[in-house]
Amino acid sequence: MAKAAPANRKKEIEELRERLRYHEYRYYVLDEPEISDAAYDRMMARLKELEAAHPELRTPDSPTVRVGGAPREGFQTVRHARPVLSLDNAFSYDALREWDRRVREGSGKEKIEYIAEHKFDGLSISLQYEDGQLVRGVTRGDGTTGEDVTPNVKTIRSIPLRVDAPALKKAKLQADFEVRGEVMMTRKAFEALNRQQERIGGKIFVNPRNSAAGAVRVLDPTITASRKLDFFAYYFLVDGNVPFAKHSEALEALKQLRFRASDDWKLCNGIQEVIAYCENWDDKREKLPYEIDGVVIKVNATSIQNELGYTAKAPRWAIAFKYPARRETTVVKDILVNVGRTGALTPVAVLEPVQVGGVTVSRSTLHNMDEIERLGVQIGDTVLIERAGEVIPHVLKVVKPGKDRKPFHMPKNCPECGSAIHHVEGEVAYRCVNAACPAKRKESILHYAGRHAMDIDGLGEKIVDQLVDKGLLKDVAGLYALKKEQVAALEHMAEKSAQNLLEEIAASKKNSLARLNYALGIQLVGERTGQLLAEQFSSLEELAAAKQEELEQVPEVGPKVAASIAEFFSEPANRQLIKKLAKAGVHPTAEKREVKSDKLAGKTFVFTGTLANRTREEAGAMVQQHGGKLSGSVSNKTNYVVVGTDPGSKYDKAKELGVTILNESEFEKLLDLK
Repeated sequence: MAKAAPANRKKEIEELRERLRYHEYRYYVLDEPEISDAAYDRMMARLKELEAAHPELRTPDSPTVRVGGAPREGFQTVRHARPVLSLDNAFSYDALREWDRRVREGSGKEKIEYIAEHKFDGLSISLQYEDGQLVRGVTRGDGTTGEDVTPNVKTIRSIPLRVDAPALKKAKLQADFEVRGEVMMTRKAFEALNRQQERIGGKIFVNPRNSAAGAVRVLDPTITASRKLDFFAYYFLVDGNVPFAKHSEALEALKQLRFRASDDWKLCNGIQEVIAYCENWDDKREKLPYEIDGVVIKVNATSIQNELGYTAKAPRWAIAFKYPARRETTVVKDILVNVGRTGALTPVAVLEPVQVGGVTVSRSTLHNMDEIERLGVQIGDTVLIERAGEVIPHVLKVVKPGKDRKPFHMPKNCPECGSAIHHVEGEVAYRCVNAACPAKRKESILHYAGRHAMDIDGLGEKIVDQLVDKGLLKDVAGLYALKKEQVAALEHMAEKSAQNLLEEIAASKKNSLARLNYALGIQLVGERTGQLLAEQFSSLEELAAAKQEELEQVPEVGPKVAASIAEFFSEPANRQLIKKLAKAGVHPTAEKREVKSDKLAGKTFVFTGTLANRTREEAGAMVQQHGGKLSGSVSNKTNYVVVGTDPGSKYDKAKELGVTILNESEFEKLLDLK
C-alpha cells in the first residue's frame, strides 16, 4: 500500500495549482501577465515533480494535464481533428541528452535523425483548408477545443487565403488539409506598437508574444489587422494524420505551398549536432527580426514518431529546449525623463551598470507613471532587470527597497523646451504639445512635409536632419525662410536640386486649410478630421480660438479629439507658430466644396484597397460632391463599401454585416461616370 503524502506536500500542490491557474487566466484570457515565462515554467516544473512523487494526488483538472487556457467567451469553439499538444521542456543540455536516451531506447535505434527549429514566441494557430481555401482559423485553446478566430487570421497577410491546385498536385497533396503554426509579432512591429500606445496613453505591452496573442483573440478584426502580425507554419496534417514520411519533407512542402516557414531549421544527425545548433543560435538570436525563446527538436522520421507515441499532454518524439532568461539585479540611481519625437514623456531608469547576457546595461525604460506605480519603484531601489530577447531591458520588480529611496514625479515643464507639460486626468500620457520643441522638431517637420499633409516633395529625413543639426531650421515656419545657398550646401544636394526643393516649399503655401490642419501634427487629428475642421472653421485663427464645446459640434469629433485640439492651441508656442506661418504666406482659408448633386444624400461610403482610376481621396471627394458621407470604419450604418485591389479587413466586415459591396466599375456607374 502506497504511503500517504504528508499534509504539507498536499498543501503545496494545491497552492501551486491555484497560482498556476491564476497566472494562466492572466496570460491566456486577460492577456495581462504578471510574471515572466521562466517563473511560470519553474512553478509548473515543481508541480510536475510533486505529482510524480505522489501520483495519488493527481487530479483531472491539474494544470499539468491541461495544455493551454480555456476558450474565451465571445468566440465559437471548434474541436481539433487531432489534439494540439504542448511540448515538454528541457532547460539544460544534460536534459536534452537524457531525452535523446529515452528516444533511442524507445525506438531501438542507436542514433536518431532530428530536426532542430526555432521555438517561436507566439500564439499557436490551426489553419483548416477545404478545396484549397482557408475556411477556419482556430486557437490552441485547451488542446482539444479552440476558439474560432477566422476573421482575425484572415487579416494576417502571410497566411494564404487559398493554395493553388497545381502547387498541391506538385506536392502530391489533396486539397483538404490543416496547417499549424505560430502567429507572432516582429520586434520592429512590437516597438512601433508600444510607441503608438505611449503616444495615445494606452496600455504598454510586456512582450511581442503577449501583444500578438491579445490581437488574435479579440472580437474586432480591425485590431488584429492594426498589429501587423506574422505567421510561421511548422506542421502539416491531412485528415488528422501526417502525410509525409519525414518532418523535413513537411517543412519543404509548406514552403512550396507559399506558407511562411523558417529557413533556419537544420537536419541533425544525433543529439550532439542538436546541441551545437542550440549553442549557435543562442549567440545569434538577438539579430533575428523576431523573438525566439528556445529550440524545438523533433524526430525526423514519421514512423519513429508514431512508434514513440504520446504522453497525456505531449509527444515523446519532440521536446523544447528553453534558453535561460537573462536577468540581473542592480540599483536605480535616478529616474530621468525622455521626450519622444511625438512629445510623449517617458521615464527612464538610470541604473548602476551591470552585465546582462554579455551586454552592459545602464538604462531601462519605465514606460509611464502607471508602470512606475505598478512596480512601486523609487530612486535608490534594487531591482531585477531582464533582457530576454529584447535589446532594451525591462524592470521586472523591486527586489529590495532602498534605504533612502525617493519617489519620482513627472516634471511640470518640458526638460527640452520649458513649455508646460499637459496631462489629461484619467489618461496615462504626459505630453509636451509645443510643435517646435527640439525633441520633436524633426518629426514635426517630416510630418508637415508628408504627402498627405503639405506634400513637399524632396524634403526627406536626411535633408531635415541636416537642416536641424546645422541650426537652419527650428520649426516648420522656418522652411519658408530658407535660402538657396543654404540648401545647396547640404550633402547630396546641388544648385538644381536645391532650387527644386525651394519651389516645392513655396508651392505648399497654396495648399488647402484641411491639409494644414492635418500637417500641424495635432494629437488625434488625421486627414479626415482635418477636412471636417476646415468645413466648420474658415481659418486656422478661427480654429485656434474655438472652445472645446464648439469643437465637439464638428461631425465625428468627440470629447477626446476636441480636448486634444484645444490643448494644442492653448500652448503659447503653437499660437506663435501660427502667426509665423501666416507672416510667411501660409494662410489658407476654407474652400467651399463644389456640390454637383444630392443623389448620394444620406448615404455613407467606406473605401478599402487600391483603386485603378483614381486615389481613394479623389473618390471620397466625389462622394461628398454628390451629398454623400465618408467613414473610416464599417458598421451597420454603412451603405456602401467600395473595394479595390488588395482590400483589407473592412471588406470582410462588410460581408459579415451584409453591407453592399461595389467594385470600382460599379461605383462609377452609381455616379453615372460610365
